[in-house]
Amino acid sequence: MRLKIIYKTISLIAILIALNFIYQKWFFENDLQKHSDIVNSVRNIPNNADIIYIAESSNKTFREDDKDKRAISDFIGDYYPQLNLHDISNPATHSGIYKVLLASIPKENQVKTIIVTLNIRSFDASWIYSDLETPLQKSMVLLKEKPPLYNRFLLSFKGYDIKTKKDRKEQFLEKWIVDEFKPSNEFQFKNVREWDDWLATKGAKKKENGEYDKENTELACHYVKTYAFQIDTMTNPRIQDFNDIVELAKERNWNLVFNLLGENIEKAKELVGDELVMMMNKNAELLVKYYHNKGVTVINNLNSVEDEQFIDQNWTTEHYAEKGRKIIARNTAFSLKKWYDKDFVGVEIKNSKNYFIPRRFLIAS
Repeated sequence: MRLKIIYKTISLIAILIALNFIYQKWFFENDLQKHSDIVNSVRNIPNNADIIYIAESSNKTFREDDKDKRAISDFIGDYYPQLNLHDISNPATHSGIYKVLLASIPKENQVKTIIVTLNIRSFDASWIYSDLETPLQKSMVLLKEKPPLYNRFLLSFKGYDIKTKKDRKEQFLEKWIVDEFKPSNEFQFKNVREWDDWLATKGAKKKENGEYDKENTELACHYVKTYAFQIDTMTNPRIQDFNDIVELAKERNWNLVFNLLGENIEKAKELVGDELVMMMNKNAELLVKYYHNKGVTVINNLNSVEDEQFIDQNWTTEHYAEKGRKIIARNTAFSLKKWYDKDFVGVEIKNSKNYFIPRRFLIAS
């Protein structure tokens, strides 16, 4: 009886191995292209890459009047013309997606340095529980480091984080209430909900005639809902995702850089005030310290881009015009000199409008 059980178990394992081989050889690629074509952005990277820059839409978004519409990663490459720098850029992606894509880079690839976009806005509840999360998670299932047939089984039976738009909205609305701000001197609000309600009632940046400015108030409220949070390194899921990237970099012996993107600090101060700016800066400082302690080079670009360089003036994004992208690129490029000093070439930042760039926006020299 025991021998029969052993025989059946061995037979079942053999059948599963055979089925997995058949699926991987003849059907897996079609499913990848249908459900996870994001993998092509990884496959397009040549084996002799020196540096890989991975980001969301901030890398390639440009303003129509830009003379040079190239990506941030392209501008970084200008400083190292002898090196092969390539990018993986996909809209709305975040650290949870980055870690799967980076793990998909073939181990034989010779890449030495990975630059990862560290988007502070992605730590907010409204992004963590965005309605884009379900399709993003679905696109990652077949890329997980498990047998392809098993991953296809998970995909077929919806074995991933799948929720309706209503469910996602309920999640971040709840977080705006239950995540209370840590005690602060003379700060009158205990959570996002209170701050948002107060601002919506009071109004922001009234017109010259004293009338209520609806558009600016709505934008100010959105800034609060987007940036009014305090990162908890023990519970925020983005922290664990970035930690996983740190561990992957150690396993692959990669140099690792986190590029903390610039936010519209000037607009945040103008519409909401110093309290929000202080909260944003404290989150940035926490991330820099936390990951520096893990041996990661972190470039703090939070205050590096001026208001005029943000393309979307009626929303919160990290989409920059030409000078803004060049500033982010310059600060990042200088951080790479520790590994590629002999390959570094100085680049003058200028464009069709001959912008003057104040030294306060340049964090590296």
